[in-house]
Order: sequence, then structure tokens, then C-alpha cells
Amino acid sequence: MSMAKNGKARRQPVETIRGPLKDSHSDRQSAACVPLTPQTQSPSYRLAYADDDFMCREELRPVRLQLELLKTEMVLAERGIKSTVVMFGGARIPAPGQAAWAARNDVQKRNLEAASVFYDEARAFARKCSEFSATLDYQEYVVTTGGGPGVMEAGNRGAADVGAPTIGLNIVLPHEQAPNAFVTPELSFNFHYFAIRKMHFLMRAKAIVIFPGGFGTLDEMFEAITLIQTKRMAPIPLILFGKQFWHRIIDFDSLAEFGTIAPEDVDLLNFVETADEAWEVIARTYGINTPEPAL
Repeated sequence: MSMAKNGKARRQPVETIRGPLKDSHSDRQSAACVPLTPQTQSPSYRLAYADDDFMCREELRPVRLQLELLKTEMVLAERGIKSTVVMFGGARIPAPGQAAWAARNDVQKRNLEAASVFYDEARAFARKCSEFSATLDYQEYVVTTGGGPGVMEAGNRGAADVGAPTIGLNIVLPHEQAPNAFVTPELSFNFHYFAIRKMHFLMRAKAIVIFPGGFGTLDEMFEAITLIQTKRMAPIPLILFGKQFWHRIIDFDSLAEFGTIAPEDVDLLNFVETADEAWEVIARTYGINTPEPAL
């Protein structure tokens, strides 16, 4: 069993444990080398676990769901990652100085390019998380994003700026066919099922940090709020960047006034403008003593 930097034993992949039975890897290799005959070329002859067509059958959906849950879980456990800081936000927000590639008109272009300030804050916030994560052997507070462009790229980039590992949970979408270049390659995952991807966002989360975004960001945000509100998930910091944006898009106080949420549900949300403010919420929640910068 290998040792982490802090001297603790690190869990090993199941494949390293060898028993007397022939393993599936070697059988797969052997099956690929059999003589070509009408029988061996029939789909029915393929090893079930190596048969892509079989694995994609409708009846195998429960197995595929389990595999998507297991694969990421096993990789993160083997890496020794115990907790994450999850960053959600718009894929369409450009880095400062870059054009708004997704803008459909001048108004959108102006708004999206002005929102590049959030790219900078996301990058700075991810650096702060990652610098603290380094003190814990990168086992806690590991920056996690959806792996795409925009705010997601900024989060992974901030971690990469300080040499920290960073997770990307991609999903097959028309406009995001490859992870951004700042995701740690060994921690870059791809999903078919939104539900399983959402589980991985939340299973290790110490905090959820939400930047301005569209339907996907709203979906992820309300999923987390609902789980905490209904006590299906332990309360963790929910941090929203850009109070003006959020209060214009969603009237949380009106929901409470109307009675469809409790007045105290609004208090689940922490509104911030800067990376420093966001990290202070996390530090205050978990009793982290952040040293004052040197003068």
C-alpha cells in the first residue's frame, strides 16, 4: 500500500490485488486474438463486459448508472481525496480581454464581457482553496468544477496556478466536447447521466460556490439548496457571487413573503463579491485560521 505525503496509507486500486483466478484483462486480450470464424465474429461470442453494443442496451441502464457512480468514486478514493469545494457558474462568461463567444447580440456581448470580473474572482478563489488544500496534502478542499469553459475554466485554472490537483466533471453536451486545459488529466471525468454527475458534485462537498450562470447553474444551485432545506444533506456554505445579479434574477425574499419557503431559508445563502469574502465564509464555518498577509 502506497503512502501519502503525510505518511498515511493510501488506498490501492482493486486491480493490484491478484488472486489465483485468471483476471479479466488477460481474458479480454486473449479473446481479441482468437481465429476469425463465423462463430467468433458473432456479437454473441463477445465477452459481455467488453461488448460495447451489449453495454449500451436499454436493459443495462442500471449497470451503466452503477458504473458511472463507481468509476469516479474509486478514482477519487484511490487518490485520497476526502472533500471538495464545488464551483458552479456560466460557461459563457469569458476571461478578461476575450470576446464573448456565445453572445447573440450587442446587449449579450456587453453583459457577458462585463461579467469577466467573475472569471478573475473565480480564479482567485480557487487559488485560495488550493493553497489551503496544499497544507492538507491535497486531500481536502480540492477545487471541483463541471470541467467546461467560462467560470469552470477559471476555477480549474486557479488551482493549476498554484500546482494543485483539480477535478473536472464533464458531461456530453453539444458545446463542451472536451474538458478545459486546466483540469488535472487523472481527475478528468465524463458522464452520460446528469443525476450521477450531480451526486459526485455533492458527495464530498465542503462548500458550494455559485457564480452567475444559466439554466445549468440554476439547476445545480437549486438542487443543492433543496437538499439542505429538506435536511437530506448536511448544511454546508452556499456562496453566491454577485448579489446584484442574483437578486435581479431571483426574488428570494418574495418567495419567503409569499410563504412557499420559510423566512429562514433565505439565510442558507451567502452573497459575496470577492474571493476574499467567499473564503472568509468557509474559514468561519470550519474554524480555519487564515494567516494575515505580510506587510
